[in-house]
Amino acid sequence: MDINIGSLLTKRAYLSPQLEAIVEPTTGRRLTYRQLNAAANRVSNALLGLGIRKGDRVALLLMNGAEFVETFFGAAKIGAVVVPLNWRLVPDELEFILADSGAKVLLYSEEFAAVAAELNSRGDRTGVESWVQAGGAAGDFAANFDAWIAMASDDEPPVRGSDDDLLFIMYTSGTTGLPKGVMHSHSTVMWSMLTIAATADVHYADRYLISLPMFHVGALSPVLGSLYRGVTLVVLKAFDPKLSWELVGSEKITTTLMVPAMLQFMLAVYDPDKHDCSSLRWVMSGAAPVPVSLINTYQGMGIEIHQVYGLTETCGPGCLIIGDDAVERAGSCGKGFFHTEVRVVDEDGKDVAPGETGEVLFKAPHVMLGYWNRPEATEETIVDGWLHTGDVATMDADGFVTIMDRVKDMLISGGENVYPAEIENVVLSHPGVADVGVIGVPSAKWGESPLAVVVRKDESLTEAEVIEWCRGKLAPFKLVKSVVFTTDIPRNPSGKILKRMLRDQYKVTASE
Repeated sequence: MDINIGSLLTKRAYLSPQLEAIVEPTTGRRLTYRQLNAAANRVSNALLGLGIRKGDRVALLLMNGAEFVETFFGAAKIGAVVVPLNWRLVPDELEFILADSGAKVLLYSEEFAAVAAELNSRGDRTGVESWVQAGGAAGDFAANFDAWIAMASDDEPPVRGSDDDLLFIMYTSGTTGLPKGVMHSHSTVMWSMLTIAATADVHYADRYLISLPMFHVGALSPVLGSLYRGVTLVVLKAFDPKLSWELVGSEKITTTLMVPAMLQFMLAVYDPDKHDCSSLRWVMSGAAPVPVSLINTYQGMGIEIHQVYGLTETCGPGCLIIGDDAVERAGSCGKGFFHTEVRVVDEDGKDVAPGETGEVLFKAPHVMLGYWNRPEATEETIVDGWLHTGDVATMDADGFVTIMDRVKDMLISGGENVYPAEIENVVLSHPGVADVGVIGVPSAKWGESPLAVVVRKDESLTEAEVIEWCRGKLAPFKLVKSVVFTTDIPRNPSGKILKRMLRDQYKVTASE
């Protein structure tokens, strides 16, 4: 059977027409699966009216909401290729992605009207032919989303595209150069949904709170998987810790996805006398190693934290820890997903011994097709069918993987490999620390030494106290040698610390 991801929404609407598909607390909108499918059909037919055909690229500069989901599935049904755009990027960066992907249509929400106007003013440099604005009064160059789809039929469109045909191109953050477009097909996405469904504790009629941006695979894959399983999505445009706790109670949220920094913010505003979290079974958390202290704190509240590890290149799934293991092996991201093979190898590509560090490799049917227009980069990343992640980890004898750090973020102190994430885990366990990023700085004695950039929870916290806290919890060569304090740690949309920005900002030399 040919698989078209857009058609899965048609099937879900047939099976569960009255089940709530999307809830938008800030707008009050509630859509059943029947209503969501009808809206997606109108988008399909409106795109066809613009001349969009199978293989044409459709870019989305949209905040989280029904429009994003409607447009994704609407484009998928007719075989168009979605290009989700990171709305934190500046116009120059967006222009590059639009031109590189060859997007013919840009759908954007009113929050980005000024950005869209700037891009439109650049003429044919973007390559965009049609502009559509969701919400607000559209500029002269753009159509209004509601009016645009109102004129279109909600009949099922002719289905185009399936299996190995492209479904979306998602550009990486570009922290080490120009962004690369990760290509995923209907088939790779289908396998991603299947492996999530076979591994994670997600049930029919669950209620899933989503506030991470859908332009990132860490949010998009759970959204697609939820619709496949028949889950209600409670969607926030942006993360709000107080509102999130309120929604857990009022909407009976059963599961959600949050990066470690979000979990920290949630704890800071949690009030057991006000917030009912009895419906919340578990929280998936990833994008960075989850501090064990954070896992234990939530466990004390009766909430399991299931650490996940994945990449844009794997369409999300990599490793996940589930069930009792989430508590007993806190700190590990678990074993490979159901349809996912994982290895940890040395520089020669040989499997390392249990407990030894090496690079994580994946092989799975949900691994990307490659990088858009970057065949050399694809060949460097996928070797003999194995995706090389660039992440350092250990794997124990039972197959449990623990992520240490990125290869490029590792520092070498006195000839020893030091992984900043391991140090960050310890520093974050200090009650006076709200957030931390660790980088290597030049040291005349050791070559490199760890510098901790700390956001204080307790303003009286001193450098000496942070250093002393680490003593005895880390080997001497891993100990923080110096500390600086700041108001925030720069992160990308998926929550990963932007170490390059920290290194640029703190160009210091260790004193020892």
